[in-house]
Amino acid sequence: MKRLGHLAIVAQDMGLIFEFLALVTLVPFIVLIIYREWEMILPMGTVPFLFLVSGFLISKVPRKPYIPSLSIALVAVALTWLAAAVIGAVPFVLALEVPWTDGIFESMSGWTDTGITVMKSIDTMPKTLIFWRSFTQWLGGIGVIAFGIAMLDRSGLSQSQLYRSEGRSEDLMPNVVSTGRRIWLIYVTLTLLSTGLILLSDIHLWDAVNLAMVAISTGGFTPHDAGMSYYNSASLEFLLIPVMIAGALPFKMYFLMYRGKAREIFKNSVVRLIVALSLAGSAIVVLNLYILHTISLFDAVRMGTFCTVSGLTTTGFQNSSLLWLPLPLLVIMLLMLIGGASGSTAGGIKANRIILGYEGLVWWFKRLFVRGSVMVPFKHEGRNIPAKISELELSKNMLIISLYLLTVIVAVILALHLAPTQFEVYQVTFEVISAVANNGMSFGYLTAASPVTVKWLFILVMWIGRLEILPVLILIGGLVRGFDLR
Repeated sequence: MKRLGHLAIVAQDMGLIFEFLALVTLVPFIVLIIYREWEMILPMGTVPFLFLVSGFLISKVPRKPYIPSLSIALVAVALTWLAAAVIGAVPFVLALEVPWTDGIFESMSGWTDTGITVMKSIDTMPKTLIFWRSFTQWLGGIGVIAFGIAMLDRSGLSQSQLYRSEGRSEDLMPNVVSTGRRIWLIYVTLTLLSTGLILLSDIHLWDAVNLAMVAISTGGFTPHDAGMSYYNSASLEFLLIPVMIAGALPFKMYFLMYRGKAREIFKNSVVRLIVALSLAGSAIVVLNLYILHTISLFDAVRMGTFCTVSGLTTTGFQNSSLLWLPLPLLVIMLLMLIGGASGSTAGGIKANRIILGYEGLVWWFKRLFVRGSVMVPFKHEGRNIPAKISELELSKNMLIISLYLLTVIVAVILALHLAPTQFEVYQVTFEVISAVANNGMSFGYLTAASPVTVKWLFILVMWIGRLEILPVLILIGGLVRGFDLR
């Protein structure tokens, strides 16, 4: 089967997802009407129009009577996210007259929940465009595919493959459509609760709504040039910490709470690891800032805790310039790379993979110290897993971890070669990890004046990181060699 023929298998479902995105991207018009920014009608109206037209055309592709393979679903997801980034760039290009590279960079940073910006001035942007930045992160947090599937009225293998290809693995209900809807309900509820919590810090409703959307989605865009420093509010930072952690926890936990099984949350190894890393990481960073820097204890606790939690949850908020000694930054880099839980809005390698990698390492060492005929069971989440399945899953797990690390290494080398910079190597590494983990914390390495080549490198890195690498690799390999590899 030819390359386009493979994609035709999932074309109808992808077309419907585009059409539903056309519907939901009308939401910014509410802000447009409230603030009477009539000049934004064309820039913002272009987005749903392009999604609608694209979805209509794609859905008309003749459906092939084949069961889609996982590789086809992965490719479809990669192309969907790329298309969303390109279409999402249109308002920036039309309204601000920025280059397409900057528009696509900002849009990709939004949809992938990264939060790095190359916009010259956010404070002078139209309110509609500021909301659009936050809204793309909010939609990107739940996942473009997960959102679209939640709107479908049927469930089949095609939707299931697409859903899981986006990096989501929750099985809250018997089919992915019902699961998608439950996740959507949980997500909206968490956003409303977060908005109410943030309002306790006495900031304006406009700021609270934007911050709630980007905090629960672990995105990191803020509605001001100065970022979190604009507010200079310890109470706001304190209230944002539980919101960031909530976004980084698996959404399955909230479903258990709804079912009256709150105790199960504290038994979950992923939840306990995220909490433990938050506490331990914060303690190490705070002590380093207090002992090694001329920072008061209060400021060390405030900056160290907030930035550490923001790094681990891959939210990207920061209340400091990060001009610290390398040691606390190395701790935050490690936490950024680990990230939140699978089935959350967070990026990074994911805490689940770290746990599985550790359990696999222990299992391999145990097998080294027993006789050849003795079978050592592999235990995961209290269950014995057959050896063949264990070896396969552990290999896949280590492949993803290795690809993440390889991506960081290659991207750092390319960044250092593409443009000379006054930043240290560890600072460039920090920026690359922030991009591949979809975090957004930054020293200011990327600006509107950055070389185009570096911007496109980071666009690629953000896209790869959000899709957990494999979909992009399969897309490239499929375009070169075809998808029917034997």
